[in-house]
Amino acid sequence: MATNAKISEKAQDEVRPLGTGGYKWLVSDGNVNMAMEPPPSRPITVDAEHQSVTMDLNRTAIVVIDMQNDFCAKDGWVHHLGVDFTPGRAPIEPLRKLLPGLRKAGVPVIWVNWGNRPDLMNMPPNQIHLYKRTGVGIGLGEPLPVGGHKVLEKDSWAAAVVDELKPLPEDICVDKYRMSGFWDTPLDSILRNLGTRTILFAGVNTDQCVLHSLTDANFLGYGCVMVEDCCATTSPDYCTAATLFNVKKGFGFVTKSDSIIRALPRS
Repeated sequence: MATNAKISEKAQDEVRPLGTGGYKWLVSDGNVNMAMEPPPSRPITVDAEHQSVTMDLNRTAIVVIDMQNDFCAKDGWVHHLGVDFTPGRAPIEPLRKLLPGLRKAGVPVIWVNWGNRPDLMNMPPNQIHLYKRTGVGIGLGEPLPVGGHKVLEKDSWAAAVVDELKPLPEDICVDKYRMSGFWDTPLDSILRNLGTRTILFAGVNTDQCVLHSLTDANFLGYGCVMVEDCCATTSPDYCTAATLFNVKKGFGFVTKSDSIIRALPRS
C-alpha cells in the first residue's frame, strides 16, 4: 500500500478525503491512500465502579436511549397507562449538564429511540405483545387519546425526544425496534465508522432498553460505562439495584455524570 511519502507532490495537491467517520481514505486521480493515521489519543480518567476508567475522547461516544415523549412526558403512552412517568424524567437535568461538555470535547452524541414503521412489518407478534398484553387497548402505532399521536411511530410526537433534550444538528439519531439498540439497526456500523471503542450509556429504562443495549455492546467488544444518574426506570427499585450489580459484575462499569464532567478538559 502506498504511503503519504510515496504519493507524488501533484497527487497530494489533489487529495480528497472520503469517509464520514474517524477513518477516511485520501483519494487523488492516481492514488488511493488507505494509510490515514488514527487521531492521537486524548485520555481522561473517570471515577467509576469497580475500577476507575481511562477512556480516549477520540474513541468514545455517548448513547442516549429512549428519552422520548411516550416514556417521559405527560400524555405519552406510559402516562396513558396510568403509570407514573416522572421517574423517567430524572435523567433530563444531568444530561442537560453533561451533553454540552461532551459535545465540546468532540464526543459524538447518539440518540437511539424507538421509531417504528407505520405498517409494523418488522415487528413480530412477541414484540407487539409487549405493548398490548391482552390484545386490547392502545399499543404500538395506535393513536393516543390525547392528541392522537401514534405510539412510538417514527416521526410522531410520541416517539420524539422530550423538548428539554432536543438533539442538535450535529448529533446522530438511530431508530430501534427492539429492547436493544443494536438489533437490526445501523448503530454498530456507525460506532465502528466513528472509531468508537468506549460507549457511555444513558436513558430509560435502566433495566430494559439501556441494559440490553449495553450488554449487546459488551458482546460486540466495546468498553461499556453506564452513567447512573443519567439513567432511570419506572420499574421497582430492586430492578435498578440488580441492573447496576450485573453491569459492574459482568458487562462494564458504572459512573456518575459529575465524574465525567470533572475529567473533561477545561479548554
